[in-house]
Amino acid sequence: MPPRRSAQWYAGDDRNSYIHRAWMRRGLPADAFDGRTHIAIANTASDLTPCNAHLDEVSRSVAAGIHQAGGIALNLPVMSLGETQVRPTAMLWRNLAAMSIEEMLRANPIDGVVLLGGCDKTIPALLMAAASVDLPAVVVPGGPMLTGTFRGVPLGCGTDVWKLSEEVRAGTLSAAEFQRSESSMIRSRGHCNTMGTASTMGLLAEVLGMTLPGVAGTPAPDSRLLEAAHATGVLAVEMVEKDRRPSTVMTRGSFLNAIVALAAIGGSTNAVVHLLAIAGRLGVELTQDDFDAAGAEVPLLVDLLPAGRFLMDDLYRAGGLHAVLAEVRDLLDPAAITVTGRPLVDHLDGALVYDREVIRSRAEPLLPHAGIAVLYGNLAPDGAVIKPAAASPHLLRHRGPAVVFDSIEDLHARLDDPDLEVTADSVLVLRGCGPKGYPGMPEVSNMPLPAKLLAQGVRDMVRVCDGRMSGTAYGTVVLHVAPEAAAGGPLAKVRTGDMIILDIANRRLDVDIPDAELAARAPSEQAVQAFAAPRRGWERLYTDTVGQANTGADCDFLLGSSGPHVSRESH
Repeated sequence: MPPRRSAQWYAGDDRNSYIHRAWMRRGLPADAFDGRTHIAIANTASDLTPCNAHLDEVSRSVAAGIHQAGGIALNLPVMSLGETQVRPTAMLWRNLAAMSIEEMLRANPIDGVVLLGGCDKTIPALLMAAASVDLPAVVVPGGPMLTGTFRGVPLGCGTDVWKLSEEVRAGTLSAAEFQRSESSMIRSRGHCNTMGTASTMGLLAEVLGMTLPGVAGTPAPDSRLLEAAHATGVLAVEMVEKDRRPSTVMTRGSFLNAIVALAAIGGSTNAVVHLLAIAGRLGVELTQDDFDAAGAEVPLLVDLLPAGRFLMDDLYRAGGLHAVLAEVRDLLDPAAITVTGRPLVDHLDGALVYDREVIRSRAEPLLPHAGIAVLYGNLAPDGAVIKPAAASPHLLRHRGPAVVFDSIEDLHARLDDPDLEVTADSVLVLRGCGPKGYPGMPEVSNMPLPAKLLAQGVRDMVRVCDGRMSGTAYGTVVLHVAPEAAAGGPLAKVRTGDMIILDIANRRLDVDIPDAELAARAPSEQAVQAFAAPRRGWERLYTDTVGQANTGADCDFLLGSSGPHVSRESH
C-alpha cells in the first residue's frame, strides 16, 4: 500500500508524530496510525440549517462504510449555511464557507473526504473547497423532503410560498389561512422538494461525477439514502487507493454534461454561478456562454415545479435522474467519468421511466428548448440570464417602460403605492443587488408584483435585476445582469420611463436610448448611496475582491487550486 498523506503527521518517532498520535488515541484502534486510510466526513449538519439537520444520521452510515473498508472515519463539522435563516443572504458566505472548508481539509491529517450537503450553498461550497484542495472527494447529497399538502393540494416548498403570499396580497387568500399552511409546507427532513437550487445542485453533483451513481434525488427520509451513504464510505477508501481526485473527475466534459442536465431537469439559474465558480477552482475552461451553447436547445423533460406540476419525490419514483439522463444520453460526453472511475453514461444502462407524466420523452417534451438563455445588449454588456421555461410565453419578446427601484428598501417602500405609475406592460427594474452592491447577490430578482396589478389579475411581468432568484421561483425574470450597478454597470443609469427591450429569441436586453446618451449619464445618486460599504470583516473582504456573476461571483484570491500540500510543517 502506498504511503498515505496522513502518514506525514503520524509516521515516525519524533516529538511531533508523538503529539499527533497521542491526542488522537481516544478510542481509535491500535493500528489506526499504521498506514490505514483516514477519511474526513465534512458535515454541514446544523440546527440552524434545517434542511441539513439530518446529516448527522447520514454521517454515521458513511462512517460505518469507511470502517467496513478498513478506513478511519473522522467527523469534521464545517461551516453551514441555512438559506432560509441567515441574513442578509446565504450567498454572501458561500465563498467564505468554501475557503474555510478548503483550509480545514488541507490543514488536517486526512487522505480523502466525504462531503455532506443539502441546502442551496452547502454543496457548491463543498465542491469548491474539494476542487481547490484536490484530495479524493465524494458527495452525499442530503436529499429532498417529502411532499406536504394543504387543502388537499400538494405543496412545493418555496414556489408555493411565493404563490400563496401573492394570493394574500391580491385578497384571494386570508392571512390566517396562509399561516395555517406553514405546518403543511415542510413535511419531513430534507431540502426543498421543488426543482430549486438545492435539488438542482444535488442532481448536478452526480452529473459532474462526484456522487455514488444513483444517489442524487433520493428523498431525505428514505432508508436507501443511508444505504447509499454506507456504500459511499466504502467507495471513499477505494478512491484514496486509486488516487481518484476531483481534478480527474470534473473535466470540461463533466461541466458540459451538467449544463445539458440543467436544461433537461429545468434546474435553477443559480447553477450558473455555482458551476462557474467550481470550474474556476479547477482551472477548467467554462464560460457563461457555454450554458447557452450547450443547453439552449435541450428539451425540458422533467415536469416539476416551478416549471411544471410535480415534485422531487415524484421524480424519484418515476425513475430518477438516470432515467432523465438516458433520454439525452446522445448529448452527453461519453468520456466524462464519475468517482467510480467509470464513465457517467455507463451507469445509465437499464435506466427506465416509470411515469411519463413526470419524465417526458424527447419526442414529447414539456418544452422543446429549455436551457438558460444568455442575453447581451447595452443594458448587459457582460451578459444576463433568463430561464425561458419559467417565463410567460407572451413576455419572451417585450418592450415596455422601466419602473426603477434603487434598492430593495426602495422596492418595499413604493411597490404597493396606489400612485405608482405602473401597468402590466411596465418593466420592473431593481438594482444594487449584485455581488458588490448588496453585498452577496440576494435572491430578490423575482420581485413581487404591484398590489394594484395583482388585483387586476396580472400574475407576471418582465423584471430585470443584477441579483439572483430562488430556484423555486418563477416568472419572466432577467437576472445576473453584469456588470452590476455597483460595479459601474449601465443598470445604474436607467431611469423610470426608459424603454426596455427584451428579445429572448435574439438574446438581447437593451434600453432604447442612444449609446452616447447612456454613457454620458451619471449613475443614480440614490442607488449609489444604497450600495454596500462595509468597513470591516468578511463583508469588507468580500466586497473588495468578489467577481461578477458572469464569472461565478468567486473572490479573486480564491480562483484556482492550491492543492493538498501544507505550506509549513508543525513545530
